[in-house]
Amino acid sequence: MKAPITRFPVPELKDLPEDIRARILAVQEKSGFVPNVFLALAHRPAEFRAFFAYHDALMEKEGGLTKAEREMIVVATSGANRCQYCVVAHGAILRIRAKNPYVADQLAINYRKADITPRQRAMLDFAMKVALASHMVEDADFAALRGHGFSDDDIWDIGAIAAFFAMSNRLANLGSIRPNDEFYLLGRVPKGA
Repeated sequence: MKAPITRFPVPELKDLPEDIRARILAVQEKSGFVPNVFLALAHRPAEFRAFFAYHDALMEKEGGLTKAEREMIVVATSGANRCQYCVVAHGAILRIRAKNPYVADQLAINYRKADITPRQRAMLDFAMKVALASHMVEDADFAALRGHGFSDDDIWDIGAIAAFFAMSNRLANLGSIRPNDEFYLLGRVPKGA
């Protein structure tokens, strides 16, 4: 018998507002399963909408950061925040977006030893500072990032992603949201294997 996916109530799809049900079904259609975070947050519809609106604004936009780099921030900071759900789920997304079956594990454990570029290392140094010690962010941090070619918009994105997922990590830990089994193999083995 599997453990529940969260400590909190999980509503039936049929009982959800139409927009939330449609969003969950669209994710299921695309991925082949419903990530547990969607079900875990669905019991609070207004918060569900706000959470995913901000998530999408940060993670799905165009800009100076690639989608893989955005996921790198999530995985590294979620590892530091000990969020099993986010490390596993976003680790899978990172493996797919980076086309690299190793990078997510490296970042979740110790990004300083990961096979990444110096630019990505600087990005993660800043993201970790925002996630773990934001009161210590200073102008020198911005200068270091600019030295690696990051614009002010990129720096905002790095910090905003780190901050948003620090909150997300805490919600996932509060709810004890269990990662879907499907996430563990995504990006590690060829599709359909």
